[in-house]
Amino acid sequence: MKIQEHLSSGLILMGFNAINLILLFGVSSAFYSCNGQNESENLKTSEKTITTAQYVSKLDERTLHVFQDSKNNVWFGGNEKGAYKYDGKSLILYTIKEGLVGSDIIKIQEDKLGNLYFETRQGVSKFDGQKFTTLELIERDSKKNEWKLGSNDLWFRLGFNKKGPYRYDGENLYSLEFPKSPQEDEFYRQRPDASYSPYGVYSIYKDSKGFVWFGTSGLGLCRFDGKLFRWHYEDQLQSTPNGGDFGMRSIIEVKGGFFWFNNSRYRYEILMNKNKGINYINYKKGNGVGYTNEENQIEFPYFMSSTEDNNGDLWMATYDNGVWRNNGTELIHYPIKDGETDVLLFSIYKDNQGVLWLGTHNAGVYKYNGELFEKFEPIE
Repeated sequence: MKIQEHLSSGLILMGFNAINLILLFGVSSAFYSCNGQNESENLKTSEKTITTAQYVSKLDERTLHVFQDSKNNVWFGGNEKGAYKYDGKSLILYTIKEGLVGSDIIKIQEDKLGNLYFETRQGVSKFDGQKFTTLELIERDSKKNEWKLGSNDLWFRLGFNKKGPYRYDGENLYSLEFPKSPQEDEFYRQRPDASYSPYGVYSIYKDSKGFVWFGTSGLGLCRFDGKLFRWHYEDQLQSTPNGGDFGMRSIIEVKGGFFWFNNSRYRYEILMNKNKGINYINYKKGNGVGYTNEENQIEFPYFMSSTEDNNGDLWMATYDNGVWRNNGTELIHYPIKDGETDVLLFSIYKDNQGVLWLGTHNAGVYKYNGELFEKFEPIE
């Protein structure tokens, strides 16, 4: 895989050694620095009504994200070309020519009014069905003062090497910075020459209480409840057995209120804070589910993305080892191949009908048919 593809997803492979990590992050720092020079210019409000759009016959092989809107249109992104829309009959590609602020889509979201938001490194584009509008970034002297939590807030990353997330309250887009993590000093003690921000946001998740969780590149988890920030770091969640630094890529709350983070070794029950101090998340840790490898050893897969199906089973998409299904007692493996080639996965998504989709780095999109994942061809 090309270095550019790693940077586009913030991806650090499980098998990477320390030297590879240093090289990757060194290039990553320079990459983001160059892109950041035009950030403020790109984030100025602009509006463009769509007059043309390109009908296409297939998706790009690199399609990382899947999203279904409230009208059941399926959108695809993460291909450096723009956003694809599939209405069940036609496939349409929207690009910067139609008004997108950037072409490499990081995430797609929808608000309660049906407006869609396409997140890129250059900014966020709002789409009302007729036109794209670029959200204007509100600058403040102190980026700590705009930390608030509303039920309709949308949260963005705008890249993977920032010092905090972005919050949109329906009117304004705010750039935020995390307060200091209890793990920061230890991070820089171990990596004094780190060329990337350990606060870089890899994942954002809103739980059943409305609290927002952030998975960071080097400092573990941060949870914001509207007033307080609480942190959680465990080395086994971030550092793989082969020496790679995985970062916090997947956060999910499942039936019963249990949480899973990054791998299947443990499940977590989040408790009221009593003993661990105001800066830490209090939890009870329970055993997870593993699988037996060829050497008759128990392994716990690290996953890029996860979702819970309508039956309550947890589905976990790894990078290069297919999909694992946790039914509560065992892991069931679904290898994903494109002919003889291993498919490199980025995300798993459950749509409005409960159907599972996979976004990939090298093989387009896959869809679960009830027995296995098969390649999705929108136009037969």
